[in-house]
Amino acid sequence: MTNEINKNIVKEYLADLQEKIVDALQLVDGENFLIDSWQRKEGGGGTTSILENGNIFERAGIGYSSVTGSKLPKTATDVHPEVQNRKWEAMGVSLVFHPYNPFVPTVHMNVRFFIASKNGEADIWWFGGGIDLTPYYPFEEDVIHFHQSLKNVLDPFDKKLYPKFKKNCDNYFLLKHRNEARGIGGIFFDDFTDNNFEYCFELIKAIGSSLTKIYLPIVQKRKDTKFTNKERDFQLYRRSRYVEFNLLQDRGTLFGIQSKGRVESILMSMPPMVKWSYDWKAKTGSEEEKLYTNFLPPKDWV
Repeated sequence: MTNEINKNIVKEYLADLQEKIVDALQLVDGENFLIDSWQRKEGGGGTTSILENGNIFERAGIGYSSVTGSKLPKTATDVHPEVQNRKWEAMGVSLVFHPYNPFVPTVHMNVRFFIASKNGEADIWWFGGGIDLTPYYPFEEDVIHFHQSLKNVLDPFDKKLYPKFKKNCDNYFLLKHRNEARGIGGIFFDDFTDNNFEYCFELIKAIGSSLTKIYLPIVQKRKDTKFTNKERDFQLYRRSRYVEFNLLQDRGTLFGIQSKGRVESILMSMPPMVKWSYDWKAKTGSEEEKLYTNFLPPKDWV
């Protein structure tokens, strides 16, 4: 394996990944995505693929971007002071699928590459990403399938990665102001430079290419489950946690806004409908309570 950095092959893979996921989602949903390409004044651009009011998905957004700049925002330099005063390029695919049916979980995935350059000095680079699941009415078999599948993706690289990335995910997707998990977790990592560039790139490809294989079987199994206004109301209530996390804590959202990214593309992850209820409490013994007691607290699923 080589440590030669080739950002162009990363760009090609990410653009192709977006297209493949769009094709797969269109086959499942039956409706087509709107494809919206855009350019950024400061440098670079991307393509936002968005499906709204589909047959299965109320909103499904898949964004590809490759953006450049001469100065990083404070959110980045606070974490990585070594990249100050460097030209930078960030590229990635990010997606969130919000289904209509409360028995189908929301899924989020992001795979990304960052490189910062300065004349006369070695490039600073890393990969990051992850996949996590946010169910409203979870099924234990689905949660186990989700986590086991992620473990199966990572184990060929290093059997230490899944437990490490799972713990990262549990810690990252925790709403600090509520001390409450957003969902049932998954994997999350950043600043990944293990071994060499090729090794890291192969890992990213394995994760990105696994999304449809892991998530769509759950969709197919649950998409026709009957639900009432009660389940729909709870889904909208739980979606409020998604909004709170994205606006208050998510580093990707903050980086996008502060680096003057395209706002519509950054916020495509938001659910189209959401509600807040004052001091809501689940009824004892209810399915809603089981989400809080049996699924949201981090645990080992495999």
